[in-house]
Amino acid sequence: MMDGVTGTLLTPGFTGGPLDRADRLRHDADALAAARGDWRAKLLKLANFEPELTPEGMLGWTSLADAPDDAELVLLGLDGSGRPHFAALTPDMRVPPGRSMRLFGMLGMMAPGEAATYAAARSVLDWHSRHRFCANCGTPTQMIRAGWARQCGGCGAEHFPRTDPVVIMVAEHGDRALLGRQPGWPPGRYSALAGFLEVGESIEEAVARELFEEAGVRVSAIRYVASQPWPFPSSLMIACIGMAEDDTITLDTHELEDAIWVERSAVRAVLAGEAGPFLPPPPYAIAHTLLTAWAAE
Repeated sequence: MMDGVTGTLLTPGFTGGPLDRADRLRHDADALAAARGDWRAKLLKLANFEPELTPEGMLGWTSLADAPDDAELVLLGLDGSGRPHFAALTPDMRVPPGRSMRLFGMLGMMAPGEAATYAAARSVLDWHSRHRFCANCGTPTQMIRAGWARQCGGCGAEHFPRTDPVVIMVAEHGDRALLGRQPGWPPGRYSALAGFLEVGESIEEAVARELFEEAGVRVSAIRYVASQPWPFPSSLMIACIGMAEDDTITLDTHELEDAIWVERSAVRAVLAGEAGPFLPPPPYAIAHTLLTAWAAE
């Protein structure tokens, strides 16, 4: 997607990963064994679920020989030279209750593409840590397909990592965009509204429902902008823009602390680093990409 003002390619955060996911190896036991035995194979450095970064913002890697004896290995993919890259799940890994400030700082430091590799690793390891037992019969499950599925030892059911779709959207009215804020955000930060897509809904229906539920704004002519994986724990953010019928705001205080209409010129200024009526979302969030696209018309 291109920024219509500068011609810059807009790449949402957590996308553009450099690894070939090598699905072909997931079904080939011999090829997978060869990948695990490759002396060049790399293991992602993680402190529980948080990465270790180099000063240049690159992910830290070590030899596969450093994997704990009780670790289960997930094949993240192959680099351009065919070198395998893995992440390890150990029995003591537990999903943290929230995202630390240290992690948020690292997300802002990561070089392009590195965050995508981390997002894939974090999401799949998080899923494994939560799905050690079969949802069908309760029997313990085992990792299969190079870490991209689990199989029940009792009923034989196979389980696959899931992604939860989330719509994130801007309502526009004339030359203004609707932005909202949640109570736990840094002071002054406003962003696009968002919500989970429910069973039986289209993307467009979810966008319209969420905007009306949270802000009392009805929209039409909804258009898709871009998408982004969000690994906390595993969502697909679907960014859209819709045209508001009017600018009356009826706030759902259970969802939002405040909502405001912001002029396009003010959004442009804020995204350029100038002072304005709100603090923007961080660049790695697709809300930043969405606002950039909207500001560029």
